[in-house]
Amino acid sequence: MKQMLQNLKTGIISVEDVPPPMLRDEGIVVRTHKSLISAGTERMMLSLGKKSLLGKAKERPDLVKKVLEKMKREGFWATFQTVRDKLDSEMPMGYSNCGEVIAVGARARRFEVGGLVACAGAGYANHAEINYIPRLLAVPVPAGVSTEAAAYSTVGTIALQGVRLADLRVGEAVVVSGLGLIGQLTVQILKASGCRVAALDVSEDRVKLADENGAELALKLEGERTEKQVLDFTRGRGADAILITAATSSNEPVEQAARLARDRAKVIMVGVTGMDIPRTPYFKKELTFIVSRSYGPGRYDNDYEEHGHDYPVGHVRWTENRNIEAFLDMVASGAVRPEVCTTHRFAIDDAVEAFELILGNQEPYLGVVLEYPQDVAGGKDAESTRIEFPEASTKKPKDNVGLSFIGAGGFARGVHMPNAAKLNKVSIRGIVDASGMASKSAGAKFGAAFCASIESEVLDDPETDAVVIVTPHSQHADGVCRALEAGKAVLVEKPLSINIDGLRKIHKTLQSHPHNLLIGFNRRFAPLAVELKKHFTGRGALNVQYRCNAGSLPAGHWISDPSEGGRIIGEACHFLDFFTFLTGAPPVTVFAAAPSLETIDDAAITVSYEDGSVCQLVYSSTGPSSYSKERVEVFAGGMAGVLTDFRTLEIHSDTQRIKPRKLMQADKGHSQELAAFVDAIQRGVSSPISTESLFDTTLVSFAVLESIQRGVPISIAQMRESVISEPE
Repeated sequence: MKQMLQNLKTGIISVEDVPPPMLRDEGIVVRTHKSLISAGTERMMLSLGKKSLLGKAKERPDLVKKVLEKMKREGFWATFQTVRDKLDSEMPMGYSNCGEVIAVGARARRFEVGGLVACAGAGYANHAEINYIPRLLAVPVPAGVSTEAAAYSTVGTIALQGVRLADLRVGEAVVVSGLGLIGQLTVQILKASGCRVAALDVSEDRVKLADENGAELALKLEGERTEKQVLDFTRGRGADAILITAATSSNEPVEQAARLARDRAKVIMVGVTGMDIPRTPYFKKELTFIVSRSYGPGRYDNDYEEHGHDYPVGHVRWTENRNIEAFLDMVASGAVRPEVCTTHRFAIDDAVEAFELILGNQEPYLGVVLEYPQDVAGGKDAESTRIEFPEASTKKPKDNVGLSFIGAGGFARGVHMPNAAKLNKVSIRGIVDASGMASKSAGAKFGAAFCASIESEVLDDPETDAVVIVTPHSQHADGVCRALEAGKAVLVEKPLSINIDGLRKIHKTLQSHPHNLLIGFNRRFAPLAVELKKHFTGRGALNVQYRCNAGSLPAGHWISDPSEGGRIIGEACHFLDFFTFLTGAPPVTVFAAAPSLETIDDAAITVSYEDGSVCQLVYSSTGPSSYSKERVEVFAGGMAGVLTDFRTLEIHSDTQRIKPRKLMQADKGHSQELAAFVDAIQRGVSSPISTESLFDTTLVSFAVLESIQRGVPISIAQMRESVISEPE
């Protein structure tokens, strides 16, 4: 299918052939008829993309701070590689479209195949022939509403949310400052709501359009003269509300709003302008300043947008989804006419020209609509789930390991794929991701033979010997089983499973399909970790303390989702495996405690081992990001070892002097882990970590949560038995 993309590093935009996105249970797949270019927002993104690295840094100082903290912990080169990979990727464009439903997920049954829907959401309602849309970001299009009008729904809903925040009454006087797309639709919505509307802009053409479509007073901005006319329009009282829908770096709209407002009026920021609020005029009139959050309640809430957890109508009357419905109802009644804003239409194949129009400013424009082919042949081509890379289509050398990836997110692109590309005797076969855009971008960058959006493309590929699974944690267990059943060796990122049922399923699958299996416990392969273990081998039982300053996660992060297993199972398993690596012994009991039982992101964990070793993990999400992330202390036989952030190693002994080691950058063993996995496949030997050890570490992570909940030590032997035996 065709999709509009922007390279984050260069800012270059292009229309690419990518596999269509995969259907998920929580949403629908839609073949696009029309999509709307939001000129203000997308122009801003294009301008940012074209800036130099320094220019990007000035725009996002918050990200610069994170980069500097990462550099302090992990070194310049590791940080540089991470930033370079993040920038050298493509970003989807668009967030407002209309199309036909072609597939419905299990939890989106309110939709029917063949129905027309209006779609919203950056990253979902893209400028693409086919899109996956979560169920609360799509609304059925009422009868009589054209696909072009419905494509305006997201932008119209942004305008509607600004109006709702103003909390206006019939007959009140409102100023709309800025008459781009959102401003024009705001004027129409206000008129339909019974308000008296004054519309202001620097463009005569846009002022004229507002005058023709609902504004009682439409003026080109001309300083004091314009302000006097507005005050006269309000009968000298001042406006009841000012909605700023302009896009400018100037602070003038905010300052002017105070001059036009009545006492205790509301100023609603819907657009993007300077926001240096002058205290004196806002104080004297006791003005309320509100920043409108896009489409309304639900925006930026992953539970709402991605998982479809709606807010009760009795508590939140106008959500994101219900706002879209209301906007479409106004369009259906004829009260709002989005099509009058359309100035240009382009076919998706000519989308680059559309953006050149917007960036060039060589002719007036307002609503720019992209149109998509609906013929049967084009539709079939768009639905093809696999794309070959001709330059890499030569047959895999016989002695090479064919390696494919399921999942093409940031970690896969930034770590596993570059490491695989550097290995001798490895051919990257396929890259699969639910987002076809991500698989295409990664496949082109790392020399894959093909990319796809469904995993069967690699599982059925006869030249794929092994797969690397880098998907959300909840998908690991089933993904591992399918890959093993397809006859592939598997390297799956941690965790192996998020629950005991998944572990049982993998155990059963391995009995009938015994192939190499490895979890991404990379730390045991790190050079300084290997050196640390050498010093303590043969010195008896170990006393180990591991402190992980994991840091907090941003609100809505997918790892925080309970359905993904949580941070103890998803990340702390790394460090629990490290204990097994150091001791070389099976775990016996686990005892753990946590500051909170509601969200277990912090824990103090003690694990005892068969050889008498005792290992303690302090896992914290509340420490500062400026502090070191990981520190391991090992004590045994008159010796102590300290490993910090896998970058420095100190060994202390009363009988000998051992020089400290410090690497130029942190090395957590990712490349060595992948090399060991591939080597085992090439030599036909067992996986670098035994299956028993992989299962034990996973069981220990489960035992941690059980111990916290019950307040007692947990026996690992009993848990092992529960995996091997069939559940009743």
